[in-house]
This record gives sequence, structure tokens and C-alpha cells, in this order.
Amino acid sequence: QVQLVESGGGLVQAGGSLRLSCVTSGSSFVVKSMGWYRQAPGKQGELVAAMSSGGTTNYADSVKGRFTISRDNAKNTMYLQMNSLKPEDTAVYYCNLRTMIQSYWGQGTQVTVSS
Repeated sequence: QVQLVESGGGLVQAGGSLRLSCVTSGSSFVVKSMGWYRQAPGKQGELVAAMSSGGTTNYADSVKGRFTISRDNAKNTMYLQMNSLKPEDTAVYYCNLRTMIQSYWGQGTQVTVSS
């Protein structure tokens, strides 16, 4: 069983920064890809950032230059660094991990950006 636990969400003012963390645990597995998704009320869920097993990264146009996805294999943790936050970034953020067996999701963490 693989588990993902998210943390780091909160309330910040526009222009501020947050770093989301996603700690993985469980049996060993082969990673295919990992990413961060967000869902806001009245809007479709969207892929914010993703990283392939080879290290290639992709970002939504709305967050390019502001968000950075990274990982620390020694700590079994993936991160989403969010800078220059805007009110439209307000959403519940979910981490995702794809393995050779199946896809896993974190519980979600709320990010609220005030104007």
C-alpha cells in the first residue's frame, strides 16, 4: 500500500509564497510520473505541474515562472513551490503519483490567496 500525505496549505496575501509537501510511504514502487492538480469552486480541475520519471517538467501556462515542482528522493517527498501567488490560485491542491501498478492521490490541502 502506498500513501500520500500533503501539507503546507494555508492563507496568504497576494504576492506571497507557500511550499506544498507530499510525503510518500509504503512498499517500494517504480515511479512513472508525479504531479500537482488543483480544483476551485466553479472551475474545472486542472493539472498545475508534472514531472516524468526522466525528470521532464511541465507547467500550466497560468503558473509558469511562478511555481516549481521538485522532489527529494532521500526524503520520499515531492514539493510544489508557489511564489507570487494570486487570488485565482485559490483552490484545493492534490498531489498525484503514478506507479507501474496504479495511481495514488493525496488527501488535498487548501490554498487561499486574499487580495
